[in-house]
Amino acid sequence: MERTQTNRLLVQRNVILGLLLALAAAAWALLTWQGAGAEADMAMAAPTMGMHAPLFLAVWVVMMVAMMFPTAAPMILIFHQVQAGKRRRGEAFVATWVFVAAYMLVWTLSGVAAYAGAAAAEAIATRAALSPATAARVGGAVLVAAGLYQLTPFKDLCLSKCRTPISFIMTAWRDGVAGALRMGLLHGAYCLGCCWLLFVILFPLGLMNIAAMAVVTLVIFAEKTLPWGRPVARATAIALVAYGAVVLVAPQVLPTFIAGGGMAMTAPAAPMNMQTMPMPGSATTPARQ
Repeated sequence: MERTQTNRLLVQRNVILGLLLALAAAAWALLTWQGAGAEADMAMAAPTMGMHAPLFLAVWVVMMVAMMFPTAAPMILIFHQVQAGKRRRGEAFVATWVFVAAYMLVWTLSGVAAYAGAAAAEAIATRAALSPATAARVGGAVLVAAGLYQLTPFKDLCLSKCRTPISFIMTAWRDGVAGALRMGLLHGAYCLGCCWLLFVILFPLGLMNIAAMAVVTLVIFAEKTLPWGRPVARATAIALVAYGAVVLVAPQVLPTFIAGGGMAMTAPAAPMNMQTMPMPGSATTPARQ
């Protein structure tokens, strides 16, 4: 009987892990497909990419599924294991999707904040009529700030919570649906505190720059899951500060720099949709005449 229950738990664990990875893979495929074969233009350099809020938020959620589900999988699996044990003992249990939904709510709300910040940045840059070099140097300063944040005690605190799912379960566990929601929100908040500036740097690098997204995902995954996660965070800090310093001196090395047009945040961009979204990551195309 015990062996049957163990096998059942193993099957459930594999199903959940498979679903998380399948959703992440589907999200990556969607993001890549939307950009494939399209010509980059100035809209890709704009912080909002020319999108209205609902579309921006939809793309943001897809990005979070692609980038965060693989790194959140250990915590989600531990949560399911504990709940499965409660179910076997005939105790009240909560479905794992409740925890995941609360976790994703945190990242969805972060997308609302990201859009508000991006729209404000576009408005300020347009009013100030920033030159291409100045706009790019702002991006360089963001990269330096992100690198320095990697070395802060708050980053280290949030990272420690993300790296130890069992410790989180032991200290933050709450029973019931409300408890699962609270735990999902709390774990999402720790993940956000750990990674938020790594997502902010995607704005100067190109929010839909697939190569930049992949590198950030690998960094987050290494920080949270590998034994040498903390050295990875420090190495990332050095790399970001160094690259940001180079951008401050030579702004044209920033991917979103457009000679003669600046980062597209200096002028309103035409609205985009998921069918016409251009290829990210090659925003060095000269501005259209």
